[in-house]
Amino acid sequence: MTAGDPEAGRLFTNGKVFTGNGERDFASAFRVRGDRVVWVGDESEVLGENSVDLGGRTVIPGLLDMHTHPSMLASSADAADLLPPAVMSLAGVLDQLRAHPALGQGPDQWITGRGYDDPKFPEGRAPLAADLDLVSATQPIVVFRGDGHSGVCNTVALERAGITAATPDPPGARFERDENGRPDGRLTELNALQAIIAVMPGGDDCQADRLADLNSHYLSRGIVAVCDMRALAPGDPLATFRAAERAGLRPRCTLYRDWATDGPLPDLQPGDAAGRIRIGGVKLFMDGAYSNRTAWTADAYPGSCDHGMQTLSDQDARAAVGWARRNGVQVAIHAMGDSALWHVLDLFGEDEPWLSDRPSIRLEHATLMSPALIEAMESARMSFAIATHTLFYFAEYDAYQRNLSQDQARVAYPIRGLYHSALPVALASDCGATAWSDADNVFISVKAAVLRQAYNGADIGQHSSVTVPQALLLYTGRAREIADVGPVGRIALGFEASFAVLDRDVFTVPPEEIDQVQVAETWVGGELAYEITAGAH
Repeated sequence: MTAGDPEAGRLFTNGKVFTGNGERDFASAFRVRGDRVVWVGDESEVLGENSVDLGGRTVIPGLLDMHTHPSMLASSADAADLLPPAVMSLAGVLDQLRAHPALGQGPDQWITGRGYDDPKFPEGRAPLAADLDLVSATQPIVVFRGDGHSGVCNTVALERAGITAATPDPPGARFERDENGRPDGRLTELNALQAIIAVMPGGDDCQADRLADLNSHYLSRGIVAVCDMRALAPGDPLATFRAAERAGLRPRCTLYRDWATDGPLPDLQPGDAAGRIRIGGVKLFMDGAYSNRTAWTADAYPGSCDHGMQTLSDQDARAAVGWARRNGVQVAIHAMGDSALWHVLDLFGEDEPWLSDRPSIRLEHATLMSPALIEAMESARMSFAIATHTLFYFAEYDAYQRNLSQDQARVAYPIRGLYHSALPVALASDCGATAWSDADNVFISVKAAVLRQAYNGADIGQHSSVTVPQALLLYTGRAREIADVGPVGRIALGFEASFAVLDRDVFTVPPEEIDQVQVAETWVGGELAYEITAGAH
């Protein structure tokens, strides 16, 4: 089939088309037939043909967010938004909770909030049960920290969960206590949070509709495929997401079940790991988070003897890997601290990979990656991939400044080193568990990767910056190498015609303005699925 064949399909011309194949791989025209790209090249080859005139605008492949949480966003749609930069104080948290529509609606109505980041608070501390009691002493309240690894509840919620001074800490987690040993409402790590979640009203018959409602959220950001790294939809997450697709959800969704909550899992059924909505694997947590000093580190946290937490037993890790090997899907392991990452390598580095078309084990976040650790991952028998961020360091600088030593800061989120390594690597948002509003606006992440500056302008490792094309490859053509999300991420022959048209040229705007770039159009499978409205700037 030639570019000039009038039967070839719809032709797009007069664009600056970043194909996602390489840093310098640009075209000016491409052709779509059905839902696939059938030709990419220079518009001089198709002069005189009828075409869609892109008006000189920049076109990029549809963006891939390879670590995010749509099911979390859907289930927390009614929660008070406590995210920075809108909420930057403890007083602001309480004000937002007092505006929650459930307040005053009866003792069985839970008041929830998500996204607070206490290291930014001028009060100098996180909320306590006593603070939330000022909002309501009769209704249960629970709020989740921006990292998704901790939170706080009020006294009523503690009572509903039966948490008292005599209650032991759950495995790999803590019920924080006051000087008298009484629970003070703070819930550190997932098993502590789960003790409260377990007594909240269960199930949601509207979850599929709520997921479908995320369609415009993703398409307005140019996102055409996501990996839900903790698919916790009530009942059968795969069935719920597929119902959401029937209700209008357009992005491809690859789901990872949570071993800690759902395991041991039943074996997959034929078709579960195929299609636009599919099971991609299982998610494990080897450690906690840097923001609350639960990431498992070789060196103690500054000013303490604390090395964080190992939150996963070797037995559970091996059981989950066995399940994934048997079912032909991936294992994704949350591992932030260097001790957690080395431990994964010790456990599985010399095992035979079980997948040939993608890495068998994904490492999520991978905060402290020294050159020696990168080299060890590259040379391991096991096939590893990395899903990491610049957004954490950008958004949670205050916590990282307190919790990283100078030596650790030098190897924190080494995007440049990872980009030039042999490892499959993606940048991602972790939206739903990131302490920043609009966390999955990819251009905020790209700006942070290029400038390596925090939200307040502080240096977050400028020696590890990357270029705009490199950062975008980690959201497109290279991102797709870490997981099976289908034929997306490139504007290339045979790939799905899913792409974004930008309102500004992200490759030439001043770096300080990258986060102001917006998606003007998103096309999915050759169809216009989103168009920016007038006055949206």
